[in-house]
Amino acid sequence: MQTTAKELAKLLNGIIIGDENLKLSKLSRIEDASKGDLCFISNPKYQKYIFSTKASCVIVNEDFKHEKKIKTTLIKVKDSYLALSIITNIIKKDYIGERIISSNSVISKSSDIKSNVHIGHFTSIGANCIIEENVTIFNNCIIGDNVIIKSNSTIHSSVNIKSDSIIGENNIIHSGAVIGSDGFGFANIKNEFKKIQQIGNVVLKNNVEIGANTTIDRASIGSTLINEGVKLDNLIQIGHNVEIGKNTAIAGLTAVAGSTKIGENCLIGGQCAITGHIKIGNNVKVAGNSGIGCNINDNQTIQGEYGFNKQDFQRSYVLFKNLPKIVDRLSKLEKGNSL
Repeated sequence: MQTTAKELAKLLNGIIIGDENLKLSKLSRIEDASKGDLCFISNPKYQKYIFSTKASCVIVNEDFKHEKKIKTTLIKVKDSYLALSIITNIIKKDYIGERIISSNSVISKSSDIKSNVHIGHFTSIGANCIIEENVTIFNNCIIGDNVIIKSNSTIHSSVNIKSDSIIGENNIIHSGAVIGSDGFGFANIKNEFKKIQQIGNVVLKNNVEIGANTTIDRASIGSTLINEGVKLDNLIQIGHNVEIGKNTAIAGLTAVAGSTKIGENCLIGGQCAITGHIKIGNNVKVAGNSGIGCNINDNQTIQGEYGFNKQDFQRSYVLFKNLPKIVDRLSKLEKGNSL
């Protein structure tokens, strides 16, 4: 990154307080920054570092106020966290380096590779695939037959995208993810499990991000559907025929069983277990380590091993902690003793 405070402020629609001609070369944490570094503050607990940081420039929210003198140049913006997103996306583009189609890759002659595609070493692309413009596929990836990867998507190393999957525009799939493996479908006949062939696919809409080692199973029939703007963390299991609504985010180690439908704009914490064949409404928040075994209406906040309303859970938990004392009081009442 090579820029000036003036150029950066223009990009971020920000206001400079200090030296607009300041040259900036690196994005750093405010605690350990050096001269020429750019930092940002969005969390108030880091504001104390602004008086001692060696950073040349700090991005802050427009409502940032201070009484002590600050030596560093400031760029005030409406949302410093959004500004960080813009800057990091620009920096990330510089990391790819030279775009190639490696001679060590194996690409079926029946597949259609569009312009400005990068395909790394030891990657395999099966028959009848369509890889659209500006797609980046890193090393050691396996792309099955009849896969479509739409423009500007990035597939990191060691990703396995199984046959018939459709990957939308501007997707990011991180290393170790498996898209389109068989769903967990078996018929139990006289205590013997008979496999039900999984003949559906996985569809990822636009602007989806899939974390490292996350798995999304293909549908038994139809599609497992991840809608636009969904963000899945690392180590998540999405079962067959699951549908996840737009702009929902799910944290790591969560498992969603088959045929469950999750609504739009939901936030689901880590290590949650969500049973199959249920419906979770829009704008639902689920605290980490919760278990969801029934339908959840819109706009609910859920918590608990057997997830229910968060406020009810917290009141119940207070009572649970005091349960030994309550039992003791009841015992004394039953015996006719005064409390």
